[in-house]
Amino acid sequence: MTMKQSVVSQMTTEELKEQIYEMKRTLAKLKTTHALTPLENPTDIRSKRRAIARMLTELNKRKREVVA
Repeated sequence: MTMKQSVVSQMTTEELKEQIYEMKRTLAKLKTTHALTPLENPTDIRSKRRAIARMLTELNKRKREVVA
Protein backbone atom coordinates (compact mmCIF):
# COMPACT_ATOMS: atom_id res chain seq x y z
CA MET A 1 0.00 0.00 0.00
CA THR A 2 1.65 3.19 -1.11
CA MET A 3 0.60 6.26 0.77
CA LYS A 4 1.23 9.54 -1.00
CA GLN A 5 2.28 12.68 0.82
CA SER A 6 -0.92 14.45 -0.26
CA VAL A 7 -2.97 11.79 1.54
CA VAL A 8 -0.76 11.92 4.63
CA SER A 9 -0.96 15.70 4.90
CA GLN A 10 -4.78 15.59 4.85
CA MET A 11 -4.98 13.18 7.79
CA THR A 12 -5.61 14.42 11.31
CA THR A 13 -2.89 14.03 13.92
CA GLU A 14 -4.83 11.28 15.67
CA GLU A 15 -5.32 9.42 12.41
CA LEU A 16 -1.59 9.68 11.75
CA LYS A 17 -0.74 8.24 15.15
CA GLU A 18 -3.17 5.35 14.67
CA GLN A 19 -1.89 4.62 11.16
CA ILE A 20 1.74 4.69 12.34
CA TYR A 21 0.91 2.22 15.11
CA GLU A 22 -0.92 -0.14 12.75
CA MET A 23 1.75 0.09 10.05
CA LYS A 24 4.52 -0.67 12.56
CA ARG A 25 2.63 -3.76 13.72
CA THR A 26 2.10 -4.88 10.13
CA LEU A 27 5.76 -4.26 9.30
CA ALA A 28 6.90 -6.35 12.27
CA LYS A 29 4.65 -9.21 11.15
CA LEU A 30 5.94 -8.95 7.57
CA LYS A 31 9.56 -9.03 8.73
CA THR A 32 8.94 -12.07 10.92
CA THR A 33 7.12 -13.89 8.15
CA HIS A 34 9.85 -13.02 5.66
CA ALA A 35 12.54 -14.36 8.01
CA LEU A 36 10.78 -17.71 8.22
CA THR A 37 9.56 -18.10 4.65
CA PRO A 38 10.30 -15.71 1.79
CA LEU A 39 7.45 -13.34 0.96
CA GLU A 40 5.89 -13.41 -2.48
CA ASN A 41 6.43 -9.65 -2.74
CA PRO A 42 9.29 -8.50 -0.46
CA THR A 43 8.99 -4.92 -1.70
CA ASP A 44 5.97 -4.64 0.64
CA ILE A 45 8.46 -4.30 3.50
CA ARG A 46 10.13 -1.34 1.83
CA SER A 47 6.86 0.38 0.94
CA LYS A 48 5.54 0.02 4.52
CA ARG A 49 8.80 1.36 5.94
CA ARG A 50 8.68 4.36 3.63
CA ALA A 51 5.02 5.03 4.42
CA ILE A 52 5.84 5.02 8.15
CA ALA A 53 8.71 7.43 7.53
CA ARG A 54 6.42 9.71 5.52
CA MET A 55 3.85 9.79 8.33
CA LEU A 56 6.48 10.36 11.02
CA THR A 57 7.90 13.24 8.98
CA GLU A 58 4.47 14.86 8.77
CA LEU A 59 3.91 14.35 12.50
CA ASN A 60 7.27 15.94 13.36
CA LYS A 61 6.53 18.83 11.00
CA ARG A 62 3.26 19.48 12.84
CA LYS A 63 5.01 19.35 16.21
CA ARG A 64 7.58 21.91 15.07
CA GLU A 65 4.82 24.23 13.80
CA VAL A 66 3.09 24.11 17.20
CA VAL A 67 6.34 24.93 19.06
CA ALA A 68 7.35 27.75 16.71
